[in-house]
Amino acid sequence: MTARVLVVDDIVANVRLLEAKLSAEYFDVVTAMNGLDALEAVQRTKPDIILLDVMMPGIDGIEVCKRIKANPATQHIPIVMVTALDQPEDRIRGLEAGADDFLTKPVNDISLFCRIKSLVRLKMLTDELRLRSGSDASIGLIVRASDGSGDGTGRVLVLDGRPSSSDRIKQIIATRHQVEVFANPQDLITRLNASDPSFDLVVVSIDEEYYDALRLCSQLRSIESSRQVPILIVIDPDDQARLLKALDLGVNDYLMRPVDRQELLARVSTQVRRWRYTEQLRSSVRATIELAVTDSLTGLYNRRYLESHLNHLVDVSASHGKALSVIAFDIDFFKIVNDTFGHDVGDRVLQELATRIKQLTRNIDISCRVGGEEFVLAMPNTDIAAAERIAERLRRSIATKPFEEVSGKNINVTISAGVATLSGPEDKVELLLKRADLALYQAKREGRNRVIQQAA
Repeated sequence: MTARVLVVDDIVANVRLLEAKLSAEYFDVVTAMNGLDALEAVQRTKPDIILLDVMMPGIDGIEVCKRIKANPATQHIPIVMVTALDQPEDRIRGLEAGADDFLTKPVNDISLFCRIKSLVRLKMLTDELRLRSGSDASIGLIVRASDGSGDGTGRVLVLDGRPSSSDRIKQIIATRHQVEVFANPQDLITRLNASDPSFDLVVVSIDEEYYDALRLCSQLRSIESSRQVPILIVIDPDDQARLLKALDLGVNDYLMRPVDRQELLARVSTQVRRWRYTEQLRSSVRATIELAVTDSLTGLYNRRYLESHLNHLVDVSASHGKALSVIAFDIDFFKIVNDTFGHDVGDRVLQELATRIKQLTRNIDISCRVGGEEFVLAMPNTDIAAAERIAERLRRSIATKPFEEVSGKNINVTISAGVATLSGPEDKVELLLKRADLALYQAKREGRNRVIQQAA
């Protein structure tokens, strides 16, 4: 793993030592000797992670951290505070200033590389999500995600086999977050598979007397509902072998026993805040993807999705000798509906029509709004006779049940539909859709409110 690391310290010997250690592990190292230089280096070099000394003349590390985290352009950069004082108060000050982690001088090599690699992995994920989110926001598709902090309250799951330990951990975390405690891994796994599995952090106490905690961490990374969720382990200070293994398995953070109250709460809050931020970015990306292929008014797929996905359906159907049919249909005299009742009522008619389409089609069918009142339904594994029956059922469901206008008046709506099917391995999407359109035009010429089948 390579990354650019900014090392900030006013003592040359400390800078050179960290620079040598990081360079030996193939990190690209940038250095700064004071707070002002650090702020300038952040803008100039765009580091992937910052190792920031707390005690510096002028602007100290706490103030530098606050400024970096207050800037939307740099707030996503992980910061590890480095302090010569092994006091909980100093660690808490750094974490509350927005720091993602801390190290105590003299810096332990295991802690150094574990913290950096974990945070760099998170930074790479965040960068990818921010790139997608930012690109989409620039063309007006979505609103950029916030820092994800919200009210700061998270849902935390705790696994600890010792009641005295679990009670204390719960008592500490519950001062700020919702907590659920489990005494054995199976109960926790059952919770993860529940109908409402949402949570923000899993805290696992490493204790081989009660369960195999490392195996559980591996399971958490293989279960869909917990694959990306942060894991914080509580471990004995002399258990370095298990700590390294846990970090290799994807654990995000660790806390040494005896558990310090403030440090536990600060680390939990940091992980929750970080998770909320990445989840907001993921949601933004998912919403953008959905918006790109979905008609915003009806919730059906749009023309772009139809054109790309129908090509795939044709290829699969042709290569496997499976049937594929399409129905092209539109609302008869829809302009009269808009002119008589208004476009807002016309929009509600389109929405209700989409609802009826969804009720009468399968999950594998592709329902699309391709124009104002024009729709296409693509049906895999459906021959033309079955497609014609479906089209007729859809026509009847619309013609026989009036659409209710907001004032209580009923609006009678009908559709005309054309049905076509894939004729063989040499058939093309354009020809398939054209045949369906020709059948639709014929249905309109013959009086509307009818279904016409177009032979290949």
